[in-house]
Amino acid sequence: MSDITEETTKEINGIRSWAEEDRPREKLMLKGSSALSDAELLAILIGSGTPGESAVDLCKTILKDVHNNLNELGKLSVKDLKKYKGIGEAKAITIVAALELAKRRRTAEVVEKEKITGSKDVFEYFHHLADLRTEEFWVMFLNRANKIIASKRISQGGITGTVADIRIILKDALDNFATGIVLCHNHPSGNLTPSNEDKDLTQKVKQTAKFLDINILDHVIVSDAGYFSFADEGLL
Repeated sequence: MSDITEETTKEINGIRSWAEEDRPREKLMLKGSSALSDAELLAILIGSGTPGESAVDLCKTILKDVHNNLNELGKLSVKDLKKYKGIGEAKAITIVAALELAKRRRTAEVVEKEKITGSKDVFEYFHHLADLRTEEFWVMFLNRANKIIASKRISQGGITGTVADIRIILKDALDNFATGIVLCHNHPSGNLTPSNEDKDLTQKVKQTAKFLDINILDHVIVSDAGYFSFADEGLL
């Protein structure tokens, strides 16, 4: 056991002699991914920097421009990332793909739970909407046990709004044999306050769904600032 410890210690001390862009990889191998900073993890994805800037320093610059906010980083497109010297198309695609996997992992964790127990579960499932620059309206379809049957994007709009057709929402609910539905849309502006249109739509869907014996369990608005739940606020 002591020999292994001594060998590992020598490897850790040896990090100082390696090129800076190689250090994150070795650090991960020796200490695990949780020991790395966001910039170091990002540097592993791009592999190398430029002749005058290491991969880590380049990634620090990128992160600084998004205020060290990974949600903001997730909003950058391939085109946005390619504006940085040293980030070509291949590296930009790698970053975008890695961040998309992270979003899907969050959604998968909720799906594995199967059952929606509250607004937090809804937010975690639809958290990826917070990264969008345009507004989208989604519906989650649930059975009597509040287990997820399916989810569907109903509409996609601009920066300030989108339109959801009640007939499409309820038709899809019937097609999925759902007894409960959850409405969800994002506010790219970051403002979580529901608009009058949001409130009117919620009430119209609720009233119409009653005739079909379908319950609206919640309407959740998501953004970078968090989420707003109609159910939690007593608006349903």
